[in-house]
Amino acid sequence: MGDRVSNVNEPNEELVLSPSEERAHNAALRVSGAGSGQRSTQRALASIVLGFELIIVVLIGLTIFGLGITEPREIGLYLGGGLALVIIVALGIMRRGKVGIYLGWAVHALMLASAIILPMALVVGVLFTALWVFCMVKGTQLDRDRARWIAEQSV
Repeated sequence: MGDRVSNVNEPNEELVLSPSEERAHNAALRVSGAGSGQRSTQRALASIVLGFELIIVVLIGLTIFGLGITEPREIGLYLGGGLALVIIVALGIMRRGKVGIYLGWAVHALMLASAIILPMALVVGVLFTALWVFCMVKGTQLDRDRARWIAEQSV
């Protein structure tokens, strides 16, 4: 019927997943990249930052449109939508290697450049860029420490 998951509550007790739970479980594993053998804390942290930044980018685009800063007004929607699309692409390819990280750096450069149109976006851009840099540094450190620990365990 479904997958059996052991060691849930009791060592001898097994949990049987329903077909819908099994599909949801397998989908979550696919999306997270689990089982691919390349778990990276840096990419996980990058995905979190870009996910939150996606919301802010859309809101900044709507703000530029709503304030009518640009002529025509729709440019704010196009800029926000375009940058949101770049973020979505970066999130989509984040599991495949460093390309998602490089796109993330480009997103932050464009986010800082958006302050030319909306000066208050500089505050948000600086905050997200600082968070991005912190996550890149800490993620790399954690990945390096994990690799060292795994190497020590196999000896």
